[in-house]
Amino acid sequence: MSDPTRPISSNPSLTPPGQEMTEGERRAIEMVEAAETGGRKLFGWQAMLVTVIAVSWCLFQMYAAYNGAITPTIMRSTHLAFAFALAFLVFPFKKTPGDPQKRVPWGDWILGGIATASALYFFVEYSNIANNGGLRADAPLDLIASSALVVMLLLTAWRTLGLAMPLISLAFILFAFMGSRGLIPFIQSPFHNGYTWPQLMGQLATNTEGIFGTAIGVSAQIVFLFVLFGAVFDKLGAGDWFMRVAQSLLGGYRGGAAKASILSSALNGIISGSAVSNVVTGGNITIGTMIRTGYSREKAGAIEVASSSNGQLMPPVMGAAAFIMAQNLNIEYRSLILAAAIPAFLCYAALLVVSHIEALKLNLKGLPKNELPRVRKTLLEGWYYMIPLGYLIGVLTVNPEANPERVALVTIMIMLVMMFLQEVFWGSRDGRSPARSLLDGGKKIIEAFESGARSMIGIAVATAAAGIIVGIVTITGLGFGLADLVQTVANLFSNEFLRILVVLFMGQLIALILGMGLPTTANYILMSALIVPIIAKIAGLDTSNPAEMLPVHMFVFYFGIMADSTPPVALAAFAAAAISGGDPIKTGIQAFQYELRTALLAYMMFFNPVLLLIKDGKLGGVPLGEAVPMIIFAFIGLVAFSAATLRFLHRKTNPIQMILLLAASFILIIPTQIIWNIGALGLIALVYFWQKAGSRNEPSQPLPAAA
Repeated sequence: MSDPTRPISSNPSLTPPGQEMTEGERRAIEMVEAAETGGRKLFGWQAMLVTVIAVSWCLFQMYAAYNGAITPTIMRSTHLAFAFALAFLVFPFKKTPGDPQKRVPWGDWILGGIATASALYFFVEYSNIANNGGLRADAPLDLIASSALVVMLLLTAWRTLGLAMPLISLAFILFAFMGSRGLIPFIQSPFHNGYTWPQLMGQLATNTEGIFGTAIGVSAQIVFLFVLFGAVFDKLGAGDWFMRVAQSLLGGYRGGAAKASILSSALNGIISGSAVSNVVTGGNITIGTMIRTGYSREKAGAIEVASSSNGQLMPPVMGAAAFIMAQNLNIEYRSLILAAAIPAFLCYAALLVVSHIEALKLNLKGLPKNELPRVRKTLLEGWYYMIPLGYLIGVLTVNPEANPERVALVTIMIMLVMMFLQEVFWGSRDGRSPARSLLDGGKKIIEAFESGARSMIGIAVATAAAGIIVGIVTITGLGFGLADLVQTVANLFSNEFLRILVVLFMGQLIALILGMGLPTTANYILMSALIVPIIAKIAGLDTSNPAEMLPVHMFVFYFGIMADSTPPVALAAFAAAAISGGDPIKTGIQAFQYELRTALLAYMMFFNPVLLLIKDGKLGGVPLGEAVPMIIFAFIGLVAFSAATLRFLHRKTNPIQMILLLAASFILIIPTQIIWNIGALGLIALVYFWQKAGSRNEPSQPLPAAA
């Protein structure tokens, strides 16, 4: 039995002999650290301070889940205070990859102190503010603290998330000030009369529909524990084991390097909601392996980007947005992850087909068996990793009364015990004393806690900043105004189906554009506040029925995820290109082409809610006998669409064959009479046998393998 905690990159069977981490891999890791966990490399007491704050944050969140009775506003303000404190310590304002800052500048100490104090003010004064119903006229510190909170939140979002989030938030703040009664009276708003600075600060800082609203509440109550679960699970060694399992199962098939990459990303997606970190942790092996077997640098990077981005679709974590979605829809978390399971499976199954088509185009083979881990040996090495994962998923899906944060807490405690047991076991094999093994286990736990806390900074800040936008949309009536505007555009079309299609397409574009500058969670929050109500109104949906609204929420969520691979931003594509040595823009464009099947799936879910286990306006009311045929038809439709967009099925398609495949896939989007589905299958069969006949008469030459 080999050590499952050993990094897979050290396995000579999966990397060229003698090859260590490349310069590109180092750049990619630095890129991820700078973007997601902070790019500073602190030393001495400053590094120790970061560790202490991070571990304290984890312990507070675990205690809050165990206690279960902490006042929401107190918990949310403390949650944000920890995020502020860490953000100004580990995120430099100026990103310098390759030359990270090693000390915290004095200015960041001051800004971090002000930001943390502004959040803690609402922890200290919560009861007084709540009893007054908002800002107190006789307490000027209320307005000062509220103003400082908003300003510091925008500055923190700038350095942790980029410029897009604070700029969008500022635009909404300026919109709230417009109007005869507002701070900017000379510009009139068509939707409201304007608000003064104290009025707006009261809405954003002392109201549960602002910064301390639902989004950051879910981040503090549930999301943190699941992110911490992923960090501990990965530190336990499960991520590396997932990689070896994927290699052993699929590496020997045609295009096996790509297929193993897809499977490992799907498995890692269960525990991680970050597309970029998924690219780096898996891509440092899979991308190089794909290039060695014949994929171009751009295609190898693009497959890793597409599979890592789709990891956010995998229950139970789903990139943190799932928890907020469940809260928005007022449904059990169990119902949401069960509904999301089939689309996630279809998405990855279709991506495996995409990788197979690319392998056919390039005439690629599988990896040699002597380079692959043995299946039985690999499974036996890490079978025990399935204990905490099985407990988490099993309880969440089987027990309708399960409390997600309590389940996550118990799972974390199970893994902490496993961490010590694993270290003692391996210590007995390599000569370490039990005391030394326990100490090593403790160090790994601290490292996992610090990693989890640093990964949460961006999520906490994003959910808080999104609260600014949601709060302003609520008080200004902007959502209703936009709905009326879109309704006017949609009414230009007389056909109801075309009206809905136009609105969905507009929502798709907005999600993609916003997603280029916003993290997935913030993108979903914004889209759920602005676009979801519009789609619901045009489609005539009952907004009080979660079964009717879930397909709309999933629609905007899926397109927000696609934005991770949409050029020109596409941070995941830049990380993959840093590893592969390919062109980042070309990598992003290729990844977007692979992601087109995700777009089709989003439309499928909207028009065919059976894929979400929805029937007759009820969640989970679909019999297995009815769901299976729909799943099969949907999968065939995704295969046909992928073949059309890649211009290859059995061989390269001509324009007529491509049109026939597209027609078949579009027919299978919408549930119709069975005769139409059979007709679509007939079109796909026609193209396939047409190409088979052509290959017998005039054998096609496979495209040469890329260098």
